[in-house]
Amino acid sequence: MSERAAPFYCPYCGDEDLRPNEQGHGAWECAACNRAFQLKFLGLLTRGLRAPDGGEST
Repeated sequence: MSERAAPFYCPYCGDEDLRPNEQGHGAWECAACNRAFQLKFLGLLTRGLRAPDGGEST
């Protein structure tokens, strides 16, 4: 991955006026609601995806 992923909107107010924050990688600030938040990738799930009926996903 060459660039970091950017959120499209604030998870608190839904506004799109976001800017990177000085706190570090994955930190963003919203100019509309004046909140700062951080996004972090935790990893892949080992169980994978499952269909709602319990069958295998395709």
